Amino acid sequence: MDRYAPAATRPYLRLSRADRPIGTWLLLFPCWWAIALAALETGGFSAWDVWLFASTAIGAFLMRGAGCTWNDITDRDFDAAVARTKSRPLPSGQVTVKGAVVWMVAQALLAALILFSYNWLAVGLGIASLALVAVYPFAKRFTWWPQMFLGLAFNWGAVLLWAAHSGEVGWGAIMLYASGIAWTLFYDTIYAHQDKDDDALIGVKSTARLFGAATGRWLALFLVLAVALMTGAVLITLLPQNEPVKLVVALCGVWAFGWHLQGQLRRLDTGNPALCLKVFRSNRDAGLIAALFLAVAALV
Repeated sequence: MDRYAPAATRPYLRLSRADRPIGTWLLLFPCWWAIALAALETGGFSAWDVWLFASTAIGAFLMRGAGCTWNDITDRDFDAAVARTKSRPLPSGQVTVKGAVVWMVAQALLAALILFSYNWLAVGLGIASLALVAVYPFAKRFTWWPQMFLGLAFNWGAVLLWAAHSGEVGWGAIMLYASGIAWTLFYDTIYAHQDKDDDALIGVKSTARLFGAATGRWLALFLVLAVALMTGAVLITLLPQNEPVKLVVALCGVWAFGWHLQGQLRRLDTGNPALCLKVFRSNRDAGLIAALFLAVAALV
């Protein structure tokens, strides 16, 4: 970004975290899981799914950028008090609040153009998700579980894209959504351990502060929930179809996803912020593993 983007655009791209794509991946993968699993339910991929895969990649980038911009607008005073975030564009004065609002709206409008290419159920679900996006930045002010609110917002695409493919929302979509929420609780608790000391000083709540020394046990619980719920989504979708090969391939993806999370847990040291960030970022690979296996299952 610093090499190729015009200098005037760089603060706005940093507002959108364009230089840190992990958030886009984490927003995108539940969408791709849903497209693949919904395709398994309906007999395979169609030409429409090519657009769904491509458009969600663009939409995830735009909506993650809009969400990060909104988060920075609401958190600019907090960010100024935290060592890791005080150099962000708003607290450092590189971008004005008015400029940030305009940039947020522009990204959201571009994402809306994609959303309105879907069916009306998906459009309605997309509009409904704005309430979750709006509330999330304030959650750490009133609850010890802001990671739950992030999970509700970040995994909404699992329901939305299932609807975009199938025109309905079944139990498979709901279980996949719940699995994604558990996954978010897992990875964002790890992420929050980077800032727990600064958060304690300024009064910001998080599951990292709430769990403290018991974090490992809680992460193990979230891991089990994520894997169990995704397994349930696969079983409820594929068992009625009597497709054993597809079922085995899909379940192998779920279990490989779980083993990846277990590997993260084994090497995690919550007292090492650099390692927390590294482990957090490795969730891109965990989400990709599940997406690839589900896609292959839909193709075989």
